[in-house]
Amino acid sequence: MDVKQEAREHLTRKLIPFWAGLLDEQNGGYIGYVDFDLHPDPKADKGCILNSRILWFFSRAYTALGGGELLRCARHAYAFMDSFWDREQGGVYWSCTYSGQPLDTMKHTYAQSFAIYALSAFAVATGEPEPLRRAMALYELIETRMKDEIGYLEAFDRSFKPLDNQKLSDNPKLMARGLVAEKTMNTMLHVLEAYTSLYEAGRDERVKASLRKLLLTIGEKVYNRRDNRLEVFFDPQLHSIFNMQSYGHDIEASWLIDLAARAVLDPEERSVTALWTSRLANGVLTRAFRNGSLLNECAEGEEDATRIWWVQAETAVGIVNLWQKTGEACLLNMLDQQWRYIQTTLVDPREGSEWYWCVDANGTPERKPIVEPWKCPYHNGRMCLELMARL
Repeated sequence: MDVKQEAREHLTRKLIPFWAGLLDEQNGGYIGYVDFDLHPDPKADKGCILNSRILWFFSRAYTALGGGELLRCARHAYAFMDSFWDREQGGVYWSCTYSGQPLDTMKHTYAQSFAIYALSAFAVATGEPEPLRRAMALYELIETRMKDEIGYLEAFDRSFKPLDNQKLSDNPKLMARGLVAEKTMNTMLHVLEAYTSLYEAGRDERVKASLRKLLLTIGEKVYNRRDNRLEVFFDPQLHSIFNMQSYGHDIEASWLIDLAARAVLDPEERSVTALWTSRLANGVLTRAFRNGSLLNECAEGEEDATRIWWVQAETAVGIVNLWQKTGEACLLNMLDQQWRYIQTTLVDPREGSEWYWCVDANGTPERKPIVEPWKCPYHNGRMCLELMARL
């Protein structure tokens, strides 16, 4: 099986046409909701995270493949970023209406990070200075208004007064206990991802220093060496408040951390980091890779066997990243299994669709939207681009 070639074909024949088809010529941006039955809602709210991920997707696809249509799609998403931008108080809003009016004006560190990630990719794709300037403005905002001496804070109102972190603390078991995580591994991971791209785009020494510090925090405070997993939900002092392993985030983190380490750490530091990220990836695959796919999570000892679209995409990249470090042939066999599972079970065969949101343990799709504020081309599109570059 030529996974590299199949990934390219999947990207160009399935993912790019689907997302390009959601371009909203009338209102700007991209249609924000398509239900399970493939009915788009042109008047659905538009989320900053979704628009940022679409901007990132078309920017990176253009960088890899070229082509005027991909650049046009990226520029269209970039223009709509103005709808989320708070020109008075800084930062980006969580969401806006379909026509581009502010809706949920919460400022979340997670959303700022994805805007940085997207703007950095667009700056690289076009060579234009303004996207990088805007990304740096968001970086300065996070570093000056959205962190404390221990780590990154998360949820704020428009004027940067702290809010409950419900958006990133939504695990049902956690909520049943009445707990809200003030800090999360998820947000830290995507700040790391954003700063890696920002540093590679602009080579700013301040960004490098912030990224190095965040790598150290994750290695010391988030990675649980005893249980070989990343902790997920934290109190303000970065003490874990919930017994959980997110298999998808751990396999994703195993390669994103390596990417960040290669960008800013010296060779000795990189080798130390590579050891524990390899251990982390091996641990996830040993515990949760079954029947050619990865389980979702384990919370309080109870496994969730749902196969979620983004988890499977990140698993493919994590397997390849581990293979690149170890050369173990069994990992290529595992990649073949994962790729075949994706193609036969998660990819929606219907004309005019892309991937199901998730399937149950038996491979039956759940009737979740094909597009919504979190369902995007970022994970599966990035999987294709990474497989094309790494294999």
